[in-house]
Amino acid sequence: MNESKLRELLAQVSEGKLPPDQALGRLRTLPFAEAGQVLADTHRVIRQGFPEAVYAEGKSLTQTTDALTALVAAHSCALATRVTPDMAALLLQRFPTGSYDGVSRLYRIGQMDRLFKASPVAVVCAGTSDLPIAEEAAQTLEFAGMKVNRITDVGVAGLHRLLARLDDLRSASIVIAIAGMEGALPSVLGGLVAAPVIAVPTSVGYGANLNGIAALLTMLNSCASGLTVVNIDNGFGAAVAAMRILHLTARPERPQEPSPGL
Repeated sequence: MNESKLRELLAQVSEGKLPPDQALGRLRTLPFAEAGQVLADTHRVIRQGFPEAVYAEGKSLTQTTDALTALVAAHSCALATRVTPDMAALLLQRFPTGSYDGVSRLYRIGQMDRLFKASPVAVVCAGTSDLPIAEEAAQTLEFAGMKVNRITDVGVAGLHRLLARLDDLRSASIVIAIAGMEGALPSVLGGLVAAPVIAVPTSVGYGANLNGIAALLTMLNSCASGLTVVNIDNGFGAAVAAMRILHLTARPERPQEPSPGL
């Protein structure tokens, strides 16, 4: 159950169209839904503004399917991350209205209602080798109804490529900066734009990159004030962090109901 459905339910009770006992019965399944070995957190979208996503890596097909079924029943949409092509082929049989993207490894069923308006989020990656993580972030945001401005292959080895996109960067509500190797891109962006910058280190790089540890440490030690850093290869986490910031600061998509007088 999302916020709009909950409002509708409460309105039906208020208008006498739905008995309170029936409404209570529906609310009993609000916190979570049990499906096989899975307890789907169906209340998360109301608490945080973004529903639970299914992390498919390490899960069986049955566990993934059960979780998606419960989330679709609750929200009419669902998102699974780190889905392999083999699992995606089977999910498409079970959920034919879904779609799979092999770059981001996201499996999407439907889309969230857009709750507010905001300027596009800029998803910036240093190199095309970082695209899987960049697309995980970008497509998670699009699943939530957000507009995304993709800026690709603008690493600091050719800084002029990044400077050519300054207008796009400075018009963004939030910048998600994704880089492997030494991970310098977010620091540069942090000194160029006023919007919040969320840095994502990737595991792209040669041996001393240490599967993303070098980029992570660079970003954590950035001299650009206020830079936020998420875990290695966590494009999904960066997208949800951006959503949570915008959820509190952006203009609502639908008119707000007037507050009752005191």
